[in-house]
Amino acid sequence: MANLRRVWRKLARGQRGITGLETAIILIAFVIVASVFAFVTLSTGLFSAERSKETIFAGLAKAQSNLELHGSVVLTGVVLTGSDATDGSLTFQLALAAGGSPISLDPAATNSRVVMNFTDANSRVEDVTYTATDIVGDGDTMLEPGELFTITIDLGGNSLVLSPNERFTIEVVAPQGGSMLIARTMPPAIDPVVDLH
Repeated sequence: MANLRRVWRKLARGQRGITGLETAIILIAFVIVASVFAFVTLSTGLFSAERSKETIFAGLAKAQSNLELHGSVVLTGVVLTGSDATDGSLTFQLALAAGGSPISLDPAATNSRVVMNFTDANSRVEDVTYTATDIVGDGDTMLEPGELFTITIDLGGNSLVLSPNERFTIEVVAPQGGSMLIARTMPPAIDPVVDLH
């Protein structure tokens, strides 16, 4: 037993104990490193979530059209060349969709304006000339909530020809929001006034 006590004393003399201060420093270091890691992880997650939300809202704003078609598309003042309409005008009404931002319908504007493209089976005419007249509005060319504008596209002035039974599309491209397609089919017989529903 005495030998065993001597061995324990020799072992105990050569070892240093860890003091409470050293233990506290180590624990504080672990806590600081863990909190920095948690802060970085949470910040990155919150930043990613915020960017995702912005992307989703931007996508929705881009996909939704700001414009709505009100009423029919009417072909008036038709002059027939053979059985084709080579003169006259296409008329339709536009209003803002619910929650839409004001849009300039001034055809003479150089930027931030509505562009209209015409497509049929034979051709595509980009940026056709049109006129915009307010039916319900304040007299300017800005389409604002609660206003209604009549859009008139001159067939002869844009060199557009419509044939019987022909399908055509008018693409209304707003500066913000999605584009609006107006697709119609001509009747078998073209009258001086044609309501294309």
